[in-house]
Amino acid sequence: MPERGSAAGRATIRDVAALAGVSIGTASKALNGQGAMRAETRDRVAAAARQLCFAPNVHARALLGGRTFAVGLITTDSFGRFSIPVMLGAEDALGAGQISVFMCDTRDDPARERRYVELLLARRVDGLIVTGRRIEPRPGLRTGATPVVYAMTQSLEGDGPAVVPDDYGGGKLAARHLIATGRRQIGHITGPERFLAARKRAQGFLDAMAEAGLESSPDDVLYGEWSERWGRKAADVLLGSSPGTDAVFCGSDQIARGVIDTLRRLGRQVPGDIAVAGFDNWEPMVLGAEPPLTSVDMRLEDVGRIAAGHLLAALGGHPARGTHTVPCRLAVRGSTVPGSGGEPAAPDPRGGHLVPAPVSPLPARPQAPGA
Repeated sequence: MPERGSAAGRATIRDVAALAGVSIGTASKALNGQGAMRAETRDRVAAAARQLCFAPNVHARALLGGRTFAVGLITTDSFGRFSIPVMLGAEDALGAGQISVFMCDTRDDPARERRYVELLLARRVDGLIVTGRRIEPRPGLRTGATPVVYAMTQSLEGDGPAVVPDDYGGGKLAARHLIATGRRQIGHITGPERFLAARKRAQGFLDAMAEAGLESSPDDVLYGEWSERWGRKAADVLLGSSPGTDAVFCGSDQIARGVIDTLRRLGRQVPGDIAVAGFDNWEPMVLGAEPPLTSVDMRLEDVGRIAAGHLLAALGGHPARGTHTVPCRLAVRGSTVPGSGGEPAAPDPRGGHLVPAPVSPLPARPQAPGA
């Protein structure tokens, strides 16, 4: 039997059982919190395990239970702008290292995606999370009995649970904030109209304007590109057609940076003359702006965390259904100067304050392997 701290070999469950004076089955159940036994027996086994520095073999348990404790993450987001926060949230929910995450970038290549899926299934991953950089429905994966959850996207066939940010609610949140700061003639500059996210954000903005009794029309929305160059150009167009504009809601932080560039060139003060709000709460953009940019935060880590929670629930025999929408929140910074909106705010670690949204509950987390 190995001695504590010796190099004689790694202690096994057999060694623990012998030291505690119980059967191997009893020792295993005691260490895993299973079975009915006296507290004295459970404590004796735990003491023996500590004395022998026993560590359970997770891989052996995985093989016995038909699990690999590995999950594949398929992404089309080559830059990692959206997929990395989603992955971080997923890792948090998957047990802080107890379940491995293999991230595979398909680069929008269907053949490359098929090869990655085949590779991950050959490795017998417990499940797959599919994510990307846009929420448009995409062709679903065919994985047999292996569960799939979509995050920041959804299946065209509707054959798998999906977790997406609330782009519509985010558009409303930004518009309501600008209205609360006293702005009344608010323009909206956003990305390509073919993008579902751009249309949803615009609709949320328009509905908030209508609810406040302010004039705004779908024809007034300036659709273009997700770029600073488009933001600069569109700001000239907006001010040329509506010189009384006192605020601009932008469909992305990059667009907002371009808008601020044009306003500075024209001698307009931000936010004194015109307030500007963006969307994404992308740290290099919002903190690099002058002044720092107010922006809608999609809570991408929460998207990943909830997606992973759905995957764990499926592995536990309780698969989720349909699309789960994660409320956005607003990070308020100097580009809008918060007014008398009356919304409580909390510090944002990236600077500014967060106007909170309710956090969606997670499915119950199964016990991590080795616990």
